[in-house]
Amino acid sequence: MATSSLSEPRSLPTAYPVPLRLDRRDAPHSYTLKNIGDEPLRGISFSLLGPGLMRATPPVLLQPGERLRLRIRGTGLSVGTVLVVRWFRPGGDEYLWRISF
Repeated sequence: MATSSLSEPRSLPTAYPVPLRLDRRDAPHSYTLKNIGDEPLRGISFSLLGPGLMRATPPVLLQPGERLRLRIRGTGLSVGTVLVVRWFRPGGDEYLWRISF
């Protein structure tokens, strides 16, 4: 007798916590991003949406415990500005993290 797939329990993937911490201590002149996870993050890149200026950088590799300083300039960063951080996990999965100022 065939069983219905609706009656079988489905295993859901475990939630993946953002492995990054943003330090705003030197804001608004610079921000420090730290990899607080246990795996390297590959191809990290950044996009700034809204008011503000940020230097374009090539994608980088951030090992566990490493830090990266971002310099973002402009007036009105706290109103409508969003930083989008993009990275790849070792398996190739892509992730995006939006940070509002």
